[in-house]
Amino acid sequence: MTPPGSPSTHAPIPVEISRDLEDIAPLFLENRRKDLQTLRGAVGAQDFVTLQTLGHRMKGDGGGYGFDHISEIGARLEHAAKQHDLPTIELYIVELEDFLNRVTVLYR
Repeated sequence: MTPPGSPSTHAPIPVEISRDLEDIAPLFLENRRKDLQTLRGAVGAQDFVTLQTLGHRMKGDGGGYGFDHISEIGARLEHAAKQHDLPTIELYIVELEDFLNRVTVLYR
C-alpha cells in the first residue's frame, strides 16, 4: 500500500469491465458509496451484524460487476466484523472509500 502523502496516493485505479455492465456499473458504485455511510454508522453503534452483512454482500457482488477489489475488501470486512475488530474495520472502510474515489471504469 502506498504511504499517505506520496504522489501516487491519488492516482486513478483503472478497472476494465464488460461493456454489458455499462448501464448498471455506475449504480453499483453509487450504492457502495451509500454503503460507506451505513458502515460508519454501524461502526459507531458497534453493530457487527450489519458490518458483517454488508461485507458479505460486497464480497459476493463485487466480482460479478467486475470489481474484484470490492469483493476482496468485503471479504476482509466480513472477517473483521466476525472478530469484532473495530480498528481493522475502520481501515477497510477507508480503503473502500479510497477505491471508490479513485476508480476509473474502462469498458471493453
